[in-house]
Amino acid sequence: MAKTSVGEVMTRRVVYLPEGTMLDEAAQAMRDQSIGDVVVTSGPTMVGVVTDRDIVIRAIAENLPPKQTTLGSIVSHELIMVEQSATVDEAVQAMRQRGVRRLLVCDADRKVVGIISLSDVALLPTSALA
Repeated sequence: MAKTSVGEVMTRRVVYLPEGTMLDEAAQAMRDQSIGDVVVTSGPTMVGVVTDRDIVIRAIAENLPPKQTTLGSIVSHELIMVEQSATVDEAVQAMRQRGVRRLLVCDADRKVVGIISLSDVALLPTSALA
């Protein structure tokens, strides 16, 4: 049996928000879209990713006001990508090596087509990983 590809299990819904977006707006977008992360942009350029956990750890726990704190002030600037043709196992290895829980997924032309998270992997039956 062939191993499951990232493209088969990734979340295709990618939400982009400008770095000037306030955290409360970003949290509402995550809630409304049922996602745990947004890609942060500066003009047409992707500058990083902010997760729901980032909002809690880097802002709320530090007493930063969500209505006055921007995504740009807490963004993780490292953009780590994996191709949609990679196996889930390869994606998990990349997450382990980089200490992250999510990876952007790109096509062969490096265009973002989705995001894969550990929760996407956790929902797979064990037979899909063998």
